[in-house]
Order: sequence, then C-alpha cells, then structure tokens
Amino acid sequence: MLRRKIYKLYIMEDRQMKNQESKKSQTLEGFINTSKKDMEKKILEMISDKHILSILEGGKRLRPLLALLAFRAITQGKETQEQYQKALEGSVVIELAHAASLVHDDIIDMDKERRGKPSYYVKKGVANALLTGHKMLVLGFDVALKHGDEWARLYVDSWDDIVNGELDEVELNKNGFSKDDISSKSDIFKKYIEIIDLKTAVLFSSVCKAGALEANVNGKILKLFSDYGREIGLAYQLADDLVDLANGEMIDSVIVPLLNRLDNGTEVKKSMKKRGIKRKFEKNKDKIQELYIDEIKKHIKKAEQLGKSKIIPDSVYKTFLSDFPKFIINEMLKEIKISV
Repeated sequence: MLRRKIYKLYIMEDRQMKNQESKKSQTLEGFINTSKKDMEKKILEMISDKHILSILEGGKRLRPLLALLAFRAITQGKETQEQYQKALEGSVVIELAHAASLVHDDIIDMDKERRGKPSYYVKKGVANALLTGHKMLVLGFDVALKHGDEWARLYVDSWDDIVNGELDEVELNKNGFSKDDISSKSDIFKKYIEIIDLKTAVLFSSVCKAGALEANVNGKILKLFSDYGREIGLAYQLADDLVDLANGEMIDSVIVPLLNRLDNGTEVKKSMKKRGIKRKFEKNKDKIQELYIDEIKKHIKKAEQLGKSKIIPDSVYKTFLSDFPKFIINEMLKEIKISV
C-alpha cells in the first residue's frame, strides 16, 4: 500500500515537472534554451575532431536557432522525433559553415581574439587555421548532400555569396568608397548595406530557407522565410557594427566618408591618424548612432511583418518569429545600454 502511494506521488511529481518544462518551452527564451541544449548534444554526436569542437565552443548558435525556428514554425511543433533530429543535424551544418568563416575572418582582419579567447590562428598558426576551416566546410557539405540536392545547392551558393561579400569588403577597406558612389549619407548606407547583404545577411537568409526546406515546403513560403532571415541578418550586422563603434573600434571604410558628410569642418582623410578620426567620431557620435538605430529599426520592422504573414500556420512558433528579431538585437545592444 505504502509502495503504491509513493509510486503515485512519483508519477504526480513527474507530470508536474513535465508540465513546468512544457510551459517554459512555450516562451521564446524557453525555445532558445531548449534548442541550444539539443544542438550541443547533436554537435557531440556528429563531430569527434577536438580542434573543430574547440572552434565551435562558446557560439551564440544564432543562425542554427533561426533554422530550427523556421522549421518548427512550419511544422507547428508537430514533427516526429526523427524529423526533428534531421533538422538539428542541418542546424549543425550551418554552425560549421559559420564557424569556418569566423576562423578565416580572424586571419583576414588580424583579430587576436574570438569569444574572449585567442583566435584559432593565433594558437595554431595561419596554415593550420586555413586548413581546419576548409575541413569544416567539407564536413558541412558532406552532411548537406545527405539532406538532398536542393539543400546542398543552397550550401554552395550561400558560401559563394559570403566569399564575394568578403572580397568586396577587403576591396572597400583598401580603397574606400569612390566619389561617384556617395553623394549623400543615404548613398553611404546603401553601399554599406550591399556589402552586409552578401557578407552576413545572405547566411541568415539561407539558414531560414534551410529550416523551411527541412519541413518540405517550397514556393512562396520558402521565399518568405528567405526574406525574413535576410532582414534579421541586416539588422544584426548593423547592430554588431554599432557595438564595435561604441567600444572604440573604427570601421574606417564607412566612418571616414560618413564623417565627411556629417561634419562641415576639415575633411577626414584615410591617412589621418586614428586619434584624429576618433575625435571627429566622438563629436558626431549621436548623429551616427541615430543613423544606425533608424536603419536597424527599419529591418526589424520588415522581419516582424514577414513573421506575421498569413501563409505561415498559426502556432506559438509563429509568435516567436515576430518576437525574435527585436529580442536578439536588444540582447546585443545591451552591451552599450541601448534598445530598439
């Protein structure tokens, strides 16, 4: 009799715990936390290379989270466990490609730190870092092929766009904007957005499209998720650059011509010492911040509208789609005590 009572109490407690977990997962933060845990397990299942695992450590998992959100917004969370595990596998592919791009970026930009630790090339050398980054891309492509031709094509095309964006940025940092390109502040931001679009937004667009592909959709809804991801990617990169600027890191290729348009004083030249550029930046800081915030808000609003589209089935995940853009941008801007 006593044993039966204990068993009943155990069952009741177990149900209460499951109900609590279920309620937690019905919030955006709950979805993010649960998805991250599932992703970490999947990473350890799929990858044994200790060097690649060390590179993947500490990431926000933002891009794969977006892929899973797109997937579950279409399935309404009614997918089978097998379908969910396949979607998780796809999200790991996305994280591999993104992390590989960061390894290569650190070499190009000569950044000594990544996620609060020495960059991989600083620890292992440039040659090792380049080859490990290539290895990660190959591993990702191998898994992408298992998800079908369309998925694999998306992987290749996205990487091609990212590389072209990086090349454009290298060229811009070297030569700056031509006078024909910029006659106003809006022209500067237009050119700036074109580079962000290829360098960052294309991957956000592709991950949402990849998540939708895992849910076996095509046509208008696939395009909608692609556009949704792109708008988030643009807002994210602008917010990231704004944080860098607030922390004293100069984006010379953009800030120098922007200062020339904002300040009626002496023209800023690329040859001017960093200290001089920073002084002029501090003088115009509020104007520049306002330009960035206005542009960020514009892309957040577009993403929110896309997330509320009637062609997306109603579920808690659809709600998350419209809440997600502002949430992740504000999480980033917390560092400089700004919100949008």
